[in-house]
Amino acid sequence: MSEIKLTAAETGRIDKIIADSGAGISRSMAARLCEEGRVSVSGKTVSKNYRVSSGREIAVNVPEAEPIEAVPQDIPLDIVYEDEDVIVVNKPQGMVVHPAAGNPDGTLVNALMYHCGGSLSGINGVIRPGIVHRIDKDTSGLLVAAKNDAAHNALAAQLKDRKALRKYIALVNGNIKEDELTINKPLGRNPADRKKMAIVPGGREAVTHVRVLERFGQYTLVECVLETGRTHQIRVHMASIGHSIVGDKAYGIKKEKFALNGQLLHAAAIGFAHPRTGELMEFSSGLPCYFTNTLETLRQNLRK
Repeated sequence: MSEIKLTAAETGRIDKIIADSGAGISRSMAARLCEEGRVSVSGKTVSKNYRVSSGREIAVNVPEAEPIEAVPQDIPLDIVYEDEDVIVVNKPQGMVVHPAAGNPDGTLVNALMYHCGGSLSGINGVIRPGIVHRIDKDTSGLLVAAKNDAAHNALAAQLKDRKALRKYIALVNGNIKEDELTINKPLGRNPADRKKMAIVPGGREAVTHVRVLERFGQYTLVECVLETGRTHQIRVHMASIGHSIVGDKAYGIKKEKFALNGQLLHAAAIGFAHPRTGELMEFSSGLPCYFTNTLETLRQNLRK
């Protein structure tokens, strides 16, 4: 257990004060620590809605993180391609890519470990074996994993050098007037919410190429090609130009017209040079039914 000492910069609820302090503790985590009796002011434990005065000293006892160990699990995989070096899978919406706090199992990594046995690269450690790149939990579509370290290094180099293809299809709010555009805005952690990303001056370069596929008046279907691959890149970039992705509760509209379980964002195509042969390979994946059903509803509305 480690103790973090803070000084309240302003008067307000203690969970918010802790979250805004820059200590890397989210507001929900701060509230949980308060409920567990791990937060005190002047030696007295306080509740999450305690109002602390500006200048007061706050002590936060943060428990050591419990180690997470990925274990093989017999979870069905939609395998698009597989050989001795790589495996390309079509990840469903709602599946987390690798174990983490709050998602210790049931992930794509657990499924890959069961399917591939010991044949996964170990470069990213025991929690993320084989994982070269990720897609969000509520984003569906294609992802390539490496079955050995040589393949991992080769694929990672292609991503770094911007030679790998990653093409997404998204339904966004609003009518995009341009047929094509490029969004070049740096990304970094949102200083107000460390679980989210934001356009941050001095952040990491992030470039997304956008092409309009179909217009529905209040909505636009777009193709997004990643030049870089930052966390939440497409979601933040589209929201930054006023066209958030439909179903994106973190960066988009809170109350959507459609009943969705996540954003309408699908990794539709992936391409790379095979790490062993150098052969150019490209794979594609059709939109999931909940996505196509939404599009058909919009098309029917236009025909009325």
